[in-house]
Amino acid sequence: MLYAIKLYWKLIPPSQRRKCIFKKSCSNYVFEITQKEGTLEGLKAFRFRYKNCRGNFQVFKNPINNEIQMILPSQQIINKEEIADRLINLPS
Repeated sequence: MLYAIKLYWKLIPPSQRRKCIFKKSCSNYVFEITQKEGTLEGLKAFRFRYKNCRGNFQVFKNPINNEIQMILPSQQIINKEEIADRLINLPS
């Protein structure tokens, strides 16, 4: 799996890669998880990212704590620290 990600990085220039909604790109995230926790956890991380990085997300300002958050297609809510910078500049 690590070799496949490295091959992806070598063959696909960054300018042609899909823009990730997460601050840490999906390939970097899956690579790190696989290195630290093994192939099974890497596959789980890949599945989670693949299912949640395909659109149908919503960035919003939480009215309770005034924090910028994102709700993913899986209905999980993530905080600003995990959201790509290009998506957190919401109009006031």
